[in-house]
Amino acid sequence: MPGSSASDSPSAVHGRAIIVDGHCDTPYRLHRHNVHLDEHDPEAQLDLHSMRESGITASFFAAYVPPFYAGRGAAAFAYRLIDLIHAESKRSDELVFCDDAAGIRAAKRDGKLALMIGVEGGHAIEDSLDTLRDFYARGVRYMTLTHVNTNNWCDSSGDAGRHGGLTAFGREVVTTMNDLGMIVDISHVSDDAFYQVVETSRVPVVATHSSCRAICRHPRNMTDDMLRTLAKNGGVCMINFFAAFISDDVAQVIMNAQKRSRGEEGGGAGGTEELPDDRIDWDSYLEWFNTLGCPQATIAQVVDHIVHAAEVAGIDHVGIGSDFDGVPALPAGLQTAAGLPGLTEELMRRGMSAGDVEKVLGGNFLRVFEEIERGGAG
Repeated sequence: MPGSSASDSPSAVHGRAIIVDGHCDTPYRLHRHNVHLDEHDPEAQLDLHSMRESGITASFFAAYVPPFYAGRGAAAFAYRLIDLIHAESKRSDELVFCDDAAGIRAAKRDGKLALMIGVEGGHAIEDSLDTLRDFYARGVRYMTLTHVNTNNWCDSSGDAGRHGGLTAFGREVVTTMNDLGMIVDISHVSDDAFYQVVETSRVPVVATHSSCRAICRHPRNMTDDMLRTLAKNGGVCMINFFAAFISDDVAQVIMNAQKRSRGEEGGGAGGTEELPDDRIDWDSYLEWFNTLGCPQATIAQVVDHIVHAAEVAGIDHVGIGSDFDGVPALPAGLQTAAGLPGLTEELMRRGMSAGDVEKVLGGNFLRVFEEIERGGAG
């Protein structure tokens, strides 16, 4: 690029950037496999070694509560993963627990890897604002309002709606999170719920791990109108790396297989494929996914989503939310966190300036997080 220098090389930009990954499901993998972040696990997409190689400053570790636990001890399971994340942060001098934007900046200054907590699945609060407040007191800094399941107060993009979006209690959840200075995560919610959350929230909201529906027609992704609405709200969309949310070819294979499994296509109810309940059994879901023969997604396709979101919402409203350890297929070159420098290389190869790359990697999220913190301070 004209006027470029060594200080603007991809490696230099990646090295100086504050990099925030909006969503990582590693705690659930550690729980299922009974291993630690610094121990070998052949299934790991992120561990201590790859986190070092990634250049990540801070990673939001999800206290993911499978929908199976809705009404069956969801809060207890969330607390178990919250405790696990705190314990993991103490296992190495390289790691530090973090619960605010200042802590992210301090981690970068001190050369530490910061672990943060986001609860995934609003059913985890068991319809209790006191539990929500206690999550915050224990260091949780965002909650994903739903997962693939519609809960008692918010509709999910992955389930039949029951509320036309958000109930009155759901709006109270959002305003309570605003009061706390807790990030409202709209990944996984239905389209109607998204607009109602934005209408309700007095501070920006965040999609911690969502991509663009204009490129990949999966209902988990955000439409262009949703991206523009998010920008007006001041929020940020953090692009998910899952192949099915990045590649439309992969998305169509999966959604067609799900339709066949439910008897909605061809052969009626007598379809031969059986879709495992991925809400309960991750290993069964992984085995099922691997039978589909999905095409390989690429880093270039991830960048397509980042560029598209920047064009529609503006460069100040885009980030990254990998979904490491929470998805069965990642793009070539990004199968583990160690590949993250390649994303910076591809962004710059496509002509994105060093300053804009730094915004996408973490600067935008930090700005929004600080605004949310100020909103809760009053």
